[in-house]
Amino acid sequence: MDALAPYERHIAACNNIASPSHLIRFRIGEEQVGWLGAELARALAFYPREFHFDDRGVALAGRLRAPGARSEALATAVKGLAGRGHLTIRQEAFDVRATPDGPALATIDRGALPAFGIMSQGVHVNGFVRRANGLHLWVGWRSRVKPVAPGQMDNVVAGGIPAGLSPAECLVKEAAEEASIPPELAGQAVFAGRVSYIMATPEGLRRDVLHCYDLELPDGFTPTPHDDEVERFELLPVEAVARAVRETDRVKFNVNLVLIDFFLRHGLIDPGAPGAEALRAGLDQVA
Repeated sequence: MDALAPYERHIAACNNIASPSHLIRFRIGEEQVGWLGAELARALAFYPREFHFDDRGVALAGRLRAPGARSEALATAVKGLAGRGHLTIRQEAFDVRATPDGPALATIDRGALPAFGIMSQGVHVNGFVRRANGLHLWVGWRSRVKPVAPGQMDNVVAGGIPAGLSPAECLVKEAAEEASIPPELAGQAVFAGRVSYIMATPEGLRRDVLHCYDLELPDGFTPTPHDDEVERFELLPVEAVARAVRETDRVKFNVNLVLIDFFLRHGLIDPGAPGAEALRAGLDQVA
């Protein structure tokens, strides 16, 4: 068996759609920002002042030029769509961008992102400790009542980036809220790159970009849950975490990708091994 196959399966699971070409393009101005299923596109036809249909797909009305006006129009539609069971409102606004580094064209409720196939961005932090007997990683065990990946292994800090925040600002906020990591310590995290994937789900198309950071934590520091996201934190030898990724399904689906990236960068997976270059390429699917 291919030595990297146990890792490749996680990348394949997060990229379970060969192409979104069967979906309908969604634009703001000339920028494509999402992909719509046929059912949702039909539902948007009930909002003719906000959404226009043409041979290129569906676009937010051209008269809506300011981000604020676009956001209001999207909020009106999302409320109606939620009332008809097309999506679930989460009461958290996220920026709408055409590319990870592009300008914010509007905001939309986080719960609507998959239904509209709009890119979502988040931060994930690998909290590690150097000990005489090797590298260790802090992992969080997710609450068993979480709707997504209950009771599974997570990074020490992870969260979606709300509208108006940069990845670094979100990191500091999430570190305090989830793990009681003080801002002066969280601010020492080092940006290490990104992973991304395109995943078909019952809610729609997840196009997630995760900004990855490495944070070396003092040996005497213990993260403490501050909200209801995580039940507990555990410090594990990095080899034990790698084994959990390779041999089990105990790790949250997208956290597997963040950890594979960490293993490649820190030599737990030989970057020169046959197939390692393809493994690396598979970790970043969103343009």
